[in-house]
This record gives sequence, C-alpha cells and structure tokens, in this order.
Amino acid sequence: MKKQRTDNFDKFANQTKGSAIKEAYRQEKKKNKLEARAAGEELRRKKIEKMRGITPEKEDKPQAAKFRSQDKGKPGVPTKKHEMHGAKKTEVRGPKTGVDPKQSASQTPNSKPQTPTASDQMPLNKFIAHAGVCGRREAAELVKEGKVTVDGDKIFEPGYKVTAANKVIVKGKQVFLQRNSVYILLNKPKDFLTTSNDPQGRKTVLDLVKQATPERVYPVGRLDRNTTGVLILTNDGELAQKLTHPSFEIKKIYEVTLDKVVSKKDLESIVEGITLEDGFIQADAVGYADAKDKTVVGIEIHSGRNRIVRRIFEHLGYDVKALDRVMFANLTKKNVERGKWRFLQEKEVRLLKFMNQSFLRKNKNAEKAKRVEKNTGED
Repeated sequence: MKKQRTDNFDKFANQTKGSAIKEAYRQEKKKNKLEARAAGEELRRKKIEKMRGITPEKEDKPQAAKFRSQDKGKPGVPTKKHEMHGAKKTEVRGPKTGVDPKQSASQTPNSKPQTPTASDQMPLNKFIAHAGVCGRREAAELVKEGKVTVDGDKIFEPGYKVTAANKVIVKGKQVFLQRNSVYILLNKPKDFLTTSNDPQGRKTVLDLVKQATPERVYPVGRLDRNTTGVLILTNDGELAQKLTHPSFEIKKIYEVTLDKVVSKKDLESIVEGITLEDGFIQADAVGYADAKDKTVVGIEIHSGRNRIVRRIFEHLGYDVKALDRVMFANLTKKNVERGKWRFLQEKEVRLLKFMNQSFLRKNKNAEKAKRVEKNTGED
C-alpha cells in the first residue's frame, strides 16, 4: 500500500502542468521567430548588396525557405499563419547588420543627411519642426488644432506630405525650411571688431569662428571693440532682423565696472530715466553686482542704441573701465570661455525665434489691463 501511495504521489508530482506547456510553446514560438527574423535579415542584406553591385554568393535555396523546410512538420512549429505574422514583424524591425532598410542603397548609416530640395517630400509636422517653429510633437498638435494651412487649405493630418515648394502657414505666418542654418554663441574678447571685415585689417569676431562652419555667418548687432561678452553670429537673416529690431525689445544684461563708487541716487535716476542727446532712455533694472564693491554695477536694458550703456554712465559723470554683456535674449556665456564659441542648441534657436512674440503679447495684454483699470476706476 505504501508503494501504491508513493506511485500515485509521483504521478501527480511529475505531471506537466498547463502553464509549463504554454511556456514551452512560447519558447518554441520565440525561437522560430528569431530564426525567421535572421532569415529575413539575410535576404535584405543580399538585396542591398545586389543594389550596390556586390555579386552575392550562389546558394541552393533561399535562407527563409531553408528554415521552413527544416521546421516543416515539427510539433510546436507555428503554422503558415504564424509564419506570416512573424515575417510582418521582421519588416518593422531594423536589421542588426548596421544597415537601415529605410535608407537608400547609396547612403550608409554614418553618412550625413542630405539637404532637402524643393521636390523632397516630408510629413507636415516634420516640415514645421525643421522650420524652427517647435518640436515635432508640438507641430502635430498645431496641425490637429487647425492652425496650419498648406497652399491655402487647412490641414488636420500631421503626416500630410509637403515639399519646400508648398506655402505652409502656421498661425497666420508663413514658415520656411532652414537649410544649413548656423547659430553660434561667441564670448567676445577685447580688441575684436564686431564686423564682417575691416578695411584697416584689424581683428574681427569672424576670425574667432572661421573654423566653425564653411557657411558665411555675420554678427547680430554690435559690441564695441573693448566690450566683451555674449554675441550671436548666424546666417539666418530673418532671426537677425528680429533680434535687432527695436519693436521686439530684446533683453540685454551688462556688467559695468566704473572708475568710482556709484551712488544710489544715480542708480535711481537710471531706472527712472534720463535724457541723452538722442532722447529719453530708461533702464529696466539696475543694481550693484557686488555688495562689497560698489564700482561694479549690473544693468538690464532692451534698447539697441549705439553705445547706450557707456553713454548713460558717462552722462552721470562716470568713466567706464570695463563693459561685459552677460546676457542677450536669455542666452548667457556660461561654460564658454573668453574668445571661445559654441553652436546653439535646437531648443535655444526655437526660443530665440518665438520668445519675442510672446513677450510682446504679454506687454500688450498688460497695457490693455491698465487701460481697463483706468476706465473703470478700479485699484
């Protein structure tokens, strides 16, 4: 009897459970998918080699057929339906040979993307992103919200194909593809002119960035020869015009070192506004940059008038010993040594292109609110 009970126990203990059967089936299915994927990759590799003019080695059977013939009739091997499903997945996945099947035969994975031509098609949201408006996801939302038109027609599908020849308007403004646009932030040192060339042969800021790009770039605005700090160079004329036009009121912050201690009374005068030979000027903010050294002052101003910061302090009887622009349009010289440069990031370029409009809208709304308060007599 004891033996019988032991036999019965062993019978149930060694029984293969349903979960184990399912797991075995999954593993077998996974193995077959990997084999089918490898076969598909091999076929694609040979196809690419053929397109490149490389003669493939002769084989008796295609690799995929070889796998199917070997596995045919084996238990647990997927049916034709499963094989088709596996083949479909192999098309979605990229091969592991280092070549992307979506790339052309002449383009290797390490080659640089070609500049789009007027006939090259791309999804609408990608076009908007490459125009520097926003990222692709944000562009897709703009399209879905009906804020984009193509050749006068409102488009709601982000994947709608367009070319550079199409007239694409985003929120009432036409946008264009940026081809080989370059944006450089330079920490300008002393004794360099902010100009493209100098008839007298003196050093210019272009001498500092001549190794950065083969494109012809030019400085946005001007800094005096002895003024240091943040300077933008680009070949994007539309952006340069925005950053220098008075209506956009671009924020600039300077650190000014003076020949003597600056009185609080003079700081208040700068904030309240003074009248120079070319008109009234008022700083947005001013204060001591160093509490222990009151000869160093920080000043925030949006005016683009010539030598405006120097003239403000000279008008009040100070001699400017050093002038350094530490911020321009929210860009700083952080991690950029004097005389060095870096390329702007894509996000920084987008902010430069669109921060100005939002800033103006904010000011207009504030002015409108003030007018309402004045008319209604509210505090």
